[in-house]
Amino acid sequence: MLRNQATALLRYEHLTTTVPRAKELRPFVEHLITIAKRGLAGGDKNGHVLNARRLVMHDLQDREVVTKLFDAIAPRFASRPGGYTRLLRLGYRRGDSAEVAQVELIGSEFDPKAKPETEAKSEGEKPKAKAGVGGRLRAAAERLRGGKKAAGAESESAAATEAKAAKRAAKKGTAGKKMGGSSKGK
Repeated sequence: MLRNQATALLRYEHLTTTVPRAKELRPFVEHLITIAKRGLAGGDKNGHVLNARRLVMHDLQDREVVTKLFDAIAPRFASRPGGYTRLLRLGYRRGDSAEVAQVELIGSEFDPKAKPETEAKSEGEKPKAKAGVGGRLRAAAERLRGGKKAAGAESESAAATEAKAAKRAAKKGTAGKKMGGSSKGK
């Protein structure tokens, strides 16, 4: 599970999971990035890069992700001594009330709602200003909690609620099974 999550985090540069899993994932991914950085810093003279690639391939087993790690991610963090990931707590999951967090690589600044600039210009709209990490965190937490409903959706849900209430009232009028006792001797 840890390898799969590390692969997904390095491929997409963000991942949403439960807080305990995120806390387990952080040191694992940071260690892989450190190995890649040391391999690149050692140069290719003594085969440091090849050895580092082999060490990382032992854990990730996805050539595309390893290539991305060595070509794009490790050079980005070349001057950073550690702390390559950020953990953003998003709130509680609806189904089982597990606390959910988003793990992202520092510098990726993933925003799922943002459109690329080319699409925004073609539509004639101005691109939205970035809300920053706090704004994205609040928006993600709001989505997990159920989000805001549109006025049309509220009227539809109110009509559905009334229909369900009428159905329940009709059901109560009919005789149901008697509670308790067994069917023997009757």
